[in-house]
Amino acid sequence: MPTIIAHEPASRQGKHCLQIKYLDTFTVARRWRRAHNARMVENAGPSRIAPYPIAVIMERVKLANRWATERWDAKGVVRDVMPAGSGERVIVSDENLTQILFPGLTLRLHPDEAEGYIYNITSPQPKLFIMWRMRDDIARPESLSVSYHEGARWMDAEECVGGVALPSDLLPWIAEFAAEHYRPEPKKKVRYASSKDKGVASRRGGET
Repeated sequence: MPTIIAHEPASRQGKHCLQIKYLDTFTVARRWRRAHNARMVENAGPSRIAPYPIAVIMERVKLANRWATERWDAKGVVRDVMPAGSGERVIVSDENLTQILFPGLTLRLHPDEAEGYIYNITSPQPKLFIMWRMRDDIARPESLSVSYHEGARWMDAEECVGGVALPSDLLPWIAEFAAEHYRPEPKKKVRYASSKDKGVASRRGGET
């Protein structure tokens, strides 16, 4: 099974070393689809928006080295219970560590990412991927995803990405959506060389 690993460059902070192993996703997808069909949900598919808003916890740790004075990481996510329009607030602060809660984020699912969702939630440790950027000297979360593929694309684009534990109560929702929209690519027909092909190759090589 393929594995993706992103290592933290010495000159760039905030990159988690993420390792997610693929499992037998096709069998799992079929099982979810059978369960979905058995429920006979009429005229409606699973929602594309998470059943509740999400707040992200970003953590700043002071460093004592010649390369950097601090390191930011995504620490985790929680259910957002703050009033709409609330701003971020510091929830932990001491001499060496600060944690800031950023409310008001939304997790959305997209049909064309269904395979990436399956690869993620069938891994040993499903992740919620957080893409964040430095603004006003603070790491601010910009986007959320539970697609293995999208998380990998963010890292390939050298974005700051954190992978935190996926809340277990979101798994059934993601699984239902993935089973609803997953479409495996059709198998390509294998074409074997024929004696006619060999003859063409011989003539092209200058043989008579």
